[in-house]
Amino acid sequence: MDLPRALLPRPNQVWEAAIENRLALTKAFYSTGVAATAGLVWAIVIGSLVSVVFSLSRKIRFAFFPYVIFLQTVPIVAIAPLLIIWSGYELRTVIIVTVIVCLFPIINNVTAGLTAIDRQWADLFTLYGAGRGTRLSRLQIPAAVPYLVLGAKTSAGLAVIGAIVAEFFVGNGTDYDGLGTLMTKWQGFVRTDALMAAVFASTLLGVLLFGAVHLIGLTLLRRWMPADHARANP
Repeated sequence: MDLPRALLPRPNQVWEAAIENRLALTKAFYSTGVAATAGLVWAIVIGSLVSVVFSLSRKIRFAFFPYVIFLQTVPIVAIAPLLIIWSGYELRTVIIVTVIVCLFPIINNVTAGLTAIDRQWADLFTLYGAGRGTRLSRLQIPAAVPYLVLGAKTSAGLAVIGAIVAEFFVGNGTDYDGLGTLMTKWQGFVRTDALMAAVFASTLLGVLLFGAVHLIGLTLLRRWMPADHARANP
């Protein structure tokens, strides 16, 4: 339609921009990938520990779960500037934002898995006098593994989003270069072809992170659950 390159570049122009800026894109892809992966891992660890505490006490769960919902409902764009004031223009700020974005699906799913125990299995453990630790390690945690995998898959895509949103702010005051930083810079220079190349790179990163979580999840499901049930919960 003979549109100007600054408005809508052709696919070959986007490809040429990607080749021209391949070094910057590769470095940014790595930086954002590290931040997104680290944030996702920390969210899984923190979220799983919080879920275990929630599963042990209904009163604690009812008292503190609204604060978990608060993390999900507050726009991350609104609190990112505050986190920069408190943490600085550093990689750790990007990771903190990513953790906040990823935390709710982990806590929500793992808590549901730890508390959704079949009544017959619970009665059996009670019959044999199993303690709280035994019940948690032998019954609740294995039952919660599919829920953890589901929450991690959801958070895998959110991790890339959180990292890039944080980089929109962090990249303004430091030499840190992530995909979000490149997007902000190229948008300011009206380099739409390079900007679209960065968008495709972020999409690729999200797909790779989701695929890695999916493969790890399949391994966990095969370890903790019968094969037929694992295939029924992709």
